[in-house]
Amino acid sequence: MQENNQKEQKCCCGEEKKDKFLEELFSTYKPIKDNLIQMLNEIQEHYGYVPMWVQKELSEFLSVPMAEIYGVVTFYSRFSLKPKGKYNISVCLGTACFVKGSQKIMDRLLERLKIQPGETTPDGKFSIEETRCVGACGLAPVFTINGEVYGKATVQKLDQVLDELMK
Repeated sequence: MQENNQKEQKCCCGEEKKDKFLEELFSTYKPIKDNLIQMLNEIQEHYGYVPMWVQKELSEFLSVPMAEIYGVVTFYSRFSLKPKGKYNISVCLGTACFVKGSQKIMDRLLERLKIQPGETTPDGKFSIEETRCVGACGLAPVFTINGEVYGKATVQKLDQVLDELMK
């Protein structure tokens, strides 16, 4: 009986469900629905994504249905259901960037990393996202890596940056 209980306490990767981070998070916030997005922000920052087992814990803590938490996580592009790579690369495909050639940058990125948007390389080093606007239209086209903006981007500039990161 004890063994089954211990298995239930672990997530798919063997982590304890109630780790120290969650204990501290839950002691910091009141268990009210208004805290959902702020708590999700902290969870995203800590884990690099919002694991399903953490959504379940948060659902119980806030007394908010899982469907609602999942809806928030999937609605806001800030949150991710999958772990992102060490280097999360985002290419803006908004109008200003697209007109100035951001699709060529995206195509080159897909060719070099051999993954699709929303995926992470098998070594966990890179992930790719498409964005619609990063608020840097005057620097179009742009791509970002872990939030750092690379403006007036070219395929050559992307190659230089990728070569550096791959070292």
